Amino acid sequence: MASLTRPLRAGALSALSTRRIVQVAAQQQQQRFITNSGPLGAAKGFVSAILHGSEEAQAEGAAAVQHSKMVGRGKYMHEFQKHKVLPQHVEQYKALIADYYRGIHESPDFDARLTGSWEIVVGEVDTFVHIWEYQGLPGFERTKAAVKESKGHLEFFNHEILPLIQSRTSQLNQEFAFWQVAEPKTDMGGIFELRSYSLKPGSLLEWEHEWRVGLEARLASGHQPIGAWFSQLGTLHQVHHIWHYESLEQRRLTRQKAWAIDTWSGTVSKTVKLTEKMDTNILRALPYSPMR
Repeated sequence: MASLTRPLRAGALSALSTRRIVQVAAQQQQQRFITNSGPLGAAKGFVSAILHGSEEAQAEGAAAVQHSKMVGRGKYMHEFQKHKVLPQHVEQYKALIADYYRGIHESPDFDARLTGSWEIVVGEVDTFVHIWEYQGLPGFERTKAAVKESKGHLEFFNHEILPLIQSRTSQLNQEFAFWQVAEPKTDMGGIFELRSYSLKPGSLLEWEHEWRVGLEARLASGHQPIGAWFSQLGTLHQVHHIWHYESLEQRRLTRQKAWAIDTWSGTVSKTVKLTEKMDTNILRALPYSPMR
């Protein structure tokens, strides 16, 4: 009897534990097979796909997150606001939005910084583009909540500015890691060009790779880049570039120089295959814009 109660040696205990683990795993695998192969398993799989997406969709979602981490600079989030203003109210809008946005930009109560405000003069005319910078998504949420709670700011916008706007959009974008937003300057003058590209889903990494080379060619030809972003919320699979030029003629001549560089033509031929749609707008900075 004493021999039956003697403690097992460490090796025997390890072997016993291993056998038990294998047995339990086999039983669980068998149970999963029985459950998943029956009607109940099919129903559970169907519900799971609705709630969490299929395994393929979950993998695609994880890949999208990974792509953003690989190409993006995660510290900041930039909101692109576009206001399509009723033509007869353009001047009134410009006067009111200047006071409204300056108040938010300069107030310590809001976790936001205005990067720039522009009027589109060629392209979507009577439209204004405002870019706000936040400390990531938490900063964006804090600012929106603070503006809503302040009441005075929200009431002013709703009563004085909103009736002048025909339509508006908001899109959250992240900077490309290799191409950060330029620091605001108030003596730039000239014009700005906003180029927007709608990419084929899944092509962001390849786009970023090709544009690393393309940016070098643009810099060599005398271009002045302001920033580059890819969309995170709002309209997806979009990339935005902003460039600065002294004039439309200077833009033409600078772009002409770029075509003399072999790597630039290579960038164009490779990235055009990734693009479904392209838009360009010529902008002029508003007098209060931090970048103008």
